[in-house]
Amino acid sequence: MSVSGEAQWKCVCLIAYEGTRYHGFQIQPNVDTIQGEMEQALHKLTGERIHIMGASRTDAGVHAKGQVIAFHTLASLPRQAFITGLNHYLPQDIAIRDCLEVGDNFHPRRQAISREYRYTILNSHSPSPLQRRQAYFVHHSLDIEPMNQACQSLEGKQDFAPFTTPAFKGKGTVRTCFKAEVQGEGELVLFNIVADSFLPQQVRRIVGALIRVGLGRMTAAEFQELVRSRQLGLADLTAPARGLCLMKINYPNLRFEND
Repeated sequence: MSVSGEAQWKCVCLIAYEGTRYHGFQIQPNVDTIQGEMEQALHKLTGERIHIMGASRTDAGVHAKGQVIAFHTLASLPRQAFITGLNHYLPQDIAIRDCLEVGDNFHPRRQAISREYRYTILNSHSPSPLQRRQAYFVHHSLDIEPMNQACQSLEGKQDFAPFTTPAFKGKGTVRTCFKAEVQGEGELVLFNIVADSFLPQQVRRIVGALIRVGLGRMTAAEFQELVRSRQLGLADLTAPARGLCLMKINYPNLRFEND
């Protein structure tokens, strides 16, 4: 995975980050972003001004275990040297997990077949200083069974308009959800969802509604009515960004060694 001379090749990287101090993935002026830090590190390593593309534009404060980025470079470096070099220049809350060479037509967003997110809730009598940046603390006990009953209405091809911001101006709000479930692991309640793509705030607004179900303030049937309402932004409780993590981007013919 190295080139010489002026040959240009396309690189795809698997990256992880703790998103607490960042204003989201996409580059913005005068604030820290994941894209901004990545492009600075690439410039320091290669001497090139490189623009990267991300598979998912995570919001401010959202974390990632399996974000995927792609870019062109002229750099002639072995794979491991490229990974080690980038990690040297990146801040400690961003890391390159793997790096591959791909065909020039690879696009990290368009060619993804699904994305996997996890939302972590600390359901305990007391907060945890050690988990305050990766989990949303909910003091009252959550009933997982009705939450999973509610999740069934999310699966399939749905209009997820109720679970995005009322200011959404995109082309469409229909998405296909392949899996949605809630599981308990000790004091943690984990919501896992897999879909072809996601609307802004979609997962966090779903979690906000599911918490109401788990607290007995909404029934699974009422949750289903919410899903079917098609009313933009109707799910008005948005869970905090700190509990959300992009776990994986799935592609038909791309496999990372460290995935």
